[in-house]
Amino acid sequence: MTEKNEQALENKCPSCTASIKFNPTLGKFKCEYCGSEYTLEELKKFNNNASTDEKNKPVEQQVVVDNYDGYISYRCESCGAEIVADEQTAATFCVYCGNTAILKSKLSGTFTPSRLIPFKKDKNSAIDAFKGLSKGRPLMPRNFNNAKNIEKIKGVYIPFWLYDLKVSGDVNMNGTIVTHWSIGDTRYTKTDTYKLVRGGTMNYNMIPVDGSTRFDNAIMNSLEPFQFGELIPYNHAYLSGFYAEKYDEEGDKILQEASERAINSTKTYLQNDAKQYTTKVISSNTLSAEEIDKEYVMLPVWMVNIKYNNKMHIFAMNGQTGEFIGNIPIDKKKAVLYTILIFVISVIILSCK
Repeated sequence: MTEKNEQALENKCPSCTASIKFNPTLGKFKCEYCGSEYTLEELKKFNNNASTDEKNKPVEQQVVVDNYDGYISYRCESCGAEIVADEQTAATFCVYCGNTAILKSKLSGTFTPSRLIPFKKDKNSAIDAFKGLSKGRPLMPRNFNNAKNIEKIKGVYIPFWLYDLKVSGDVNMNGTIVTHWSIGDTRYTKTDTYKLVRGGTMNYNMIPVDGSTRFDNAIMNSLEPFQFGELIPYNHAYLSGFYAEKYDEEGDKILQEASERAINSTKTYLQNDAKQYTTKVISSNTLSAEEIDKEYVMLPVWMVNIKYNNKMHIFAMNGQTGEFIGNIPIDKKKAVLYTILIFVISVIILSCK
């Protein structure tokens, strides 16, 4: 066990000094105790004016780091309870009093995002989407979307790398043009085969790849698109009321995934460009991707992991657009009963004919 000083930041309400959190519905910071609402600029002004007031300064807390299992424990400033987080956690909550703790060291230096998209969808929107999964799913387990699971839904700022890439090269295809005609009762088919080449250069902006190994890339990709026009300069205050992760995959190491996405999109575009051909099958290509720029940002996601029959099932919702996916299990007992019911109904219908 080793010890180090960790600075845990907490936003204070200018009116009552209680913890204040960002409200996605309002697009402002709202105090749950006195009901006051503030914009980010108003909070900044308050913090600047109060910078000489010791009680409003971020508190240096002693953090115990366990190097063996990678977990960190520290004391909540408000109630004194012990909060445990792992090495990737950048913002979390005290489970006893609900105060947000933003671990400044996890978001400093190279781990400081340049921009983020604030949450626009609140927890109620995520809950409604989660409950809606049961509609049209008669085989979903009865207790899958019960209150206990709903309470596990949490808003998380996911670390993402955004890549600007240039893709250049050629695509070689085998193309055919199939024509049909009839003479009398005889029908003829003619297939002409061609060697096709399409090429050029295409530029891609802001291809997102999540920078955390803890989140499945396929799931994060399914939540796209994000509206990147709403990216704003990063400020730790927006993390209040949410969880946050720092990246554990360097941008250079996951460039390959962004490159593959850009190259596949280019293949599809060039393939579709040969519109006059009946079939177009790519035989080879010389496409390559060049990185022009990359940016580290945080994007909002509501999610919950639910264990059922020793398997984790994931629900996730884009915290900006509301796009969601659900990995929903099937209750095997229900499936058997449902099959029997359909069989019985079919027999009754047939016997009545």
